[in-house]
Amino acid sequence: MSVTKPEQPVSAPDGHAASSMRCGTIALVGRPNVGKSTLLNHLIGQKISITSRKPQTTRARVKGILTHGPTQFVFVDTPGYQTRHLNALNRAMNRSVLSTFREVDVLLLVIEALHWGSADQQVLDCIPQEIRPLLVINKIDRVKPKTTLLPFLELLGKNPRFSEIFPLSANHDTQFDALLQGITQRLPEGPWLFDADDLTDSHTRFLAAEFIREQLFRLLGEELPYATNVQIDSYVQEGGLHRIQATIVVDHANQKAMVIGRKGEKLKEIGTRARQNIEKLVAGKVYLTLWVKVKGGWADDDRALKQLGFDV
Repeated sequence: MSVTKPEQPVSAPDGHAASSMRCGTIALVGRPNVGKSTLLNHLIGQKISITSRKPQTTRARVKGILTHGPTQFVFVDTPGYQTRHLNALNRAMNRSVLSTFREVDVLLLVIEALHWGSADQQVLDCIPQEIRPLLVINKIDRVKPKTTLLPFLELLGKNPRFSEIFPLSANHDTQFDALLQGITQRLPEGPWLFDADDLTDSHTRFLAAEFIREQLFRLLGEELPYATNVQIDSYVQEGGLHRIQATIVVDHANQKAMVIGRKGEKLKEIGTRARQNIEKLVAGKVYLTLWVKVKGGWADDDRALKQLGFDV
């Protein structure tokens, strides 16, 4: 898997004429918790974007690269567009989403089957009128009875803002071929930006922090993960061994105790699960050390957010 390779044209691979090559960027946008990250991971066949049942898990844009035949798809997973709790962190994430609209070739607006609410409409309203997104209706596997899906599709099909509609299930890899075909027709002809076997351009350092943060969302209470963040203090590779030291940043002292848990059991579980996922990513052994530090008000402090790597 590639890490931080400069985006430069790639020559035509064996078996493909340069004239047949297509390459473009495709953004996945939508309100929180509609399955954008799950969709990205299943499309490229590798977990690079973290997921959980809690909304707003994704905080930074993540690229996933799929090369299929003569076409290279560069997917961009974005944070869920936040309409509530607009602290400095969420404002930064919203700016990241809005800046994506004009930077990509194709826009996928992802929603949940049978759910079209004010938050979905607000995301659509933020998209410039001249851009007609593809509407991806996710989680159709949860629709019962299936007959209720058709009226929903017909209703949204009357909206002239959408260029095409694709119902699918990210978890079950259904209807992906139709979606990829629809995207391909809208991508420009031209050379690839990445090698055929590349899956992302993200640093393993960044992905390691994300995999740790994923376990905070999966293993802690409903609200606590939103008051946490992760910074990598040291990442050293010695052959097949990756030595990582990371700090979990929390807002209050009592949150630090909850992250550590009784006799350190919670922190140990977070570290074990994160380490296992990082080892799958790097295909090597990982030695992970975690610390917990209190940094009050970090999510609403522009200076603190910059130190943690956010663009504010």
